[in-house]
Amino acid sequence: MAATTTVTDSGGMRIITEVIPATDPRAAQLTSASSPSAPAVSSFQVRGFRKAQPKALGTIHIFTGIIHICFGIILTVSEHGTLSLPVASGVLFWLGLLLLVSGSLLVESEKRDNIFLVKICCVVNIGVILSTLVATLVHTTAIAHDIPGCENNMPYQLKAEWCFEAENKMLSNGLDSMFVIFCLLEFCAAVVALAFGYDAIKQHNYTRMAL
Repeated sequence: MAATTTVTDSGGMRIITEVIPATDPRAAQLTSASSPSAPAVSSFQVRGFRKAQPKALGTIHIFTGIIHICFGIILTVSEHGTLSLPVASGVLFWLGLLLLVSGSLLVESEKRDNIFLVKICCVVNIGVILSTLVATLVHTTAIAHDIPGCENNMPYQLKAEWCFEAENKMLSNGLDSMFVIFCLLEFCAAVVALAFGYDAIKQHNYTRMAL
């Protein structure tokens, strides 16, 4: 079947329409030129995710994760005998490790045009959001209660001498307050990463449906 050309005059303009059969080599060239490649679409969506500055967000998670782990080791060694609630729950360790993983993924997503990596970042940051909420609850509970070993469980119970030193409770509350602030910072960074990542994934899925 040969190509057919139609000429139409409309409003002082001449419109020339050419119909090319599917067997014509020019049809394949036009089809390949009009459809965007998958890597180009993926790169476009990842660039939208990079507006959230994932490298900066990842640096925040890595930095605070290292602080959590370091303080977890120090407090575990120093609190021999009766452990405080944050140390006994292990929140300083598992939250610190999760932050290191999340931060590494966010920093890596700055370098690679991979929408699958963005999806992994979203899943991990959901875990970070839930973990920071749990950690905030643990630290606020520790602030509201007495130091372990100094509770008034019995009327004539003898307490250790260090229970009567107000500096110990002030130091413990200060550390827990600092970790609450860190948790709020980590929570905000995870929410930003999740919001931009979800938007990039949604655009990617919409683009695939359109193609």
